Amino acid sequence: MRAAAALASLLALSAPALARDEAPSPTPALYVEAGRLLDVASGELLTGQCVLTEGERIRAIEPCGAAPEGATRIDWSSYTVLPGLIDLHTHLSDTGSSADLSDPLKTSPVDTVLIGARNARLTLEAGFTTVRDVGTYRALTDVALRNAINRGLVSGPRMFVAGAYLTHPGGGGELNGVVPNDELPADMRLGVLSGPQEAAQKATFLFDQGADFLKLMATGAVLAIGTEPGEPELTEEEMRAAVQVAAARGSFATAHAHGAQGIKNAIRAGVRSIEHASLIDEEGLALAREQGVWLVMDVFNGDYIDAVGTAEGWPEEYLRKNRETTQVQRDNFRRAVEMGVPLAFGSDAGVFPHGMNARQFRYMVTNGMNPLQAIRAATASAAQLLGRESELGRIAPGYLADMIAVEGNPLHDVTVLERVSAVIKGAKTVR
Repeated sequence: MRAAAALASLLALSAPALARDEAPSPTPALYVEAGRLLDVASGELLTGQCVLTEGERIRAIEPCGAAPEGATRIDWSSYTVLPGLIDLHTHLSDTGSSADLSDPLKTSPVDTVLIGARNARLTLEAGFTTVRDVGTYRALTDVALRNAINRGLVSGPRMFVAGAYLTHPGGGGELNGVVPNDELPADMRLGVLSGPQEAAQKATFLFDQGADFLKLMATGAVLAIGTEPGEPELTEEEMRAAVQVAAARGSFATAHAHGAQGIKNAIRAGVRSIEHASLIDEEGLALAREQGVWLVMDVFNGDYIDAVGTAEGWPEEYLRKNRETTQVQRDNFRRAVEMGVPLAFGSDAGVFPHGMNARQFRYMVTNGMNPLQAIRAATASAAQLLGRESELGRIAPGYLADMIAVEGNPLHDVTVLERVSAVIKGAKTVR
């Protein structure tokens, strides 16, 4: 307890410095000439259109002409232009998956943030201008990374962060199998809880330290030793207590949940979204649709884990659980599409190398979506889940000027999104 209190005091002292914004430099106006401009709401590809920015937002979309005085013309006339992509399930501030379970423990908090800075740059250059980062073993390193990006110290996507995993002792959000868990550093156990009262206390602490939302471990995990994806972990009462704290802060909670019962527990507790949803049943699908709860299903990375994890000697427990969940998750994704359950894009980047996020689009299309649905999942729908649908996920006046350029037509071949040619975030050219 003394170690946790000392860490809390240190974080309280450092938080104002981390959060302090430097005076922003003016953002020059851009005049972006689009060869084809995708309206994600209508699905139309518009030609002959130019996008004018003012500050970090879009001022107007108009037939192309001479660039207004003071505006820099960007020639994307040979490209299809889309809104910046949104990935709702990333782990930027983390060491990534490997055969060495001890990597997160051997990597200091400072090094974790520096690794996160590299991951953030790769993600942004791949066309993902916004991410929801859903947990890190080194608590609050994601907060530090987000703040560094917001201050312009490092290049990366707009981040919404969870701060830590809220999990049971030895649960899916713990670094199990390395040392006895009670010997782990205090910052690796900030989210460990037992009971509704402690759930509320931990949730309050995370918001006080700068978290944007909460991540609840409703079931065991594939990539966590000693836990099973189908087994419930946090109780409905514990999750409800955390959800109530989030609501009081004007925020929300999402739940890591593979198993059918854990999914239903989380939905009834009031979460906004379910991560993975691998083993969801018909009752759970109907409940999600009825309650408007989003499913964020990472249907790509099962193949990566099987191929790379096997080649690199990842724990057999990981590989076994991955085999048990990969195809059934894809079958349930297809069923969710058929039933009209809300679905949004989340890749679980960090399990695979950052920057490969767009590989998921082809899997979404293979498993029941058409290309426009998959693109909407990573733009307008993702923005809606975040509660930012009035400023993210579209190219429209008043929205943040996040845009990407790709060769070809993503409505015909969604894999062109894996090869982004140019990126603008907040009216600033990234590449």
